[in-house]
Formats: sequence, C-alpha cells, structure tokens
Amino acid sequence: MVQAKLIGQDPNRYSGYGFGNISCRLPPIKAAADRRRFVITGSQTGHKPRLTEEDFAIITSWDLNRNRITAHGPVRPSSESLTHAVIYSLDAKLRWVIHVHSPELWRKADGLQIPQTRPAVAYGTVDMAREVERLFAEESLAEQRIFAMGGHEDGLVAFGRSAAQAAEAITDLMDRLPTGRGGGI
Repeated sequence: MVQAKLIGQDPNRYSGYGFGNISCRLPPIKAAADRRRFVITGSQTGHKPRLTEEDFAIITSWDLNRNRITAHGPVRPSSESLTHAVIYSLDAKLRWVIHVHSPELWRKADGLQIPQTRPAVAYGTVDMAREVERLFAEESLAEQRIFAMGGHEDGLVAFGRSAAQAAEAITDLMDRLPTGRGGGI
C-alpha cells in the first residue's frame, strides 16, 4: 500500500500529514474478551516505508457508546481505531482492515458502485463506526469488502480474512480505473 502511494505522506496532500493505516486481529490469549484484540499502526506512521514494533498499538477493548478505545504500546493508535474495531465486531472471520487514500477511487465511488458513508460523518468518530454498521446492514458490504468514507477526503476502507483479500478489494477496483491502470468503468 505504501509502494502504491495509498498509504504514506506527501507534503502536497492533507497539509503534509500522514495518511492510511492497517490493522490485524490478534489471536486470543486466554479469555473470550481477547477475541476483540487487534494490532493497528500508530497515528502518523504512514510515511514510514518499514515499520518496527515501536510503530504499533494493541487495542484490547472498545466501547462505542462511550467513545473509548483501550490501547497498549509505544505509540498512539490510529484515529480510525473505532472504525477498525466495529468492522471486526461485525464479522468474527475478518482478520485485516486497510484504510487507504485514493483520490481516483474516492471520486469515482458512485461509478464503481462502492458503498459510501454519509458525507456529513467525520472520520475517527463514533458516528463513522455507526455508519459502518449501517453499511453492513443495508448494503452488500460483507461481499464487496470495501467502502468509501464520504466525509473523509479520498478515504477508503477495505477488509478481509487475509491481508491479500483486503488488498484485493482495493487493487481490483484500481484495475477498473480508466487511467491506464486497467479497464474502464
């Protein structure tokens, strides 16, 4: 995702801030509550071509109603941790979530028939997590494995049972773009 410039940092985009993140569900250690644990890249680590253990946080619990995330590690977790958490809570078989920024895909979300959150919903909020729940209930999100964040410029989130499956949800759409990366819409 970094090589494709879908996760990274660019001084000409987003006021120079890093963008994108990845998480992976962790296997349970002992209790049923451990099934909720996942590791996520830290806030503002998108610019790093290679990450170390210092660049990850472990999410051990969350509470949407209280807008709380419990995290452990040397770095603050991504601001999208609640969005990742709700995806994992909606399907126990999902193991990977990838949040990328693609101006091309985001602008063509309608033509590509990518489910979208409502534009008024800000990223990193409880409302965004609730929008993901809505998309799972009202759209074919479980099958498509990707959605556009209507209120988060260029933001898309893909997920899957493996890292490859989550990435394919993105790359399959990239191949459909008429910009020389594949076919047309």
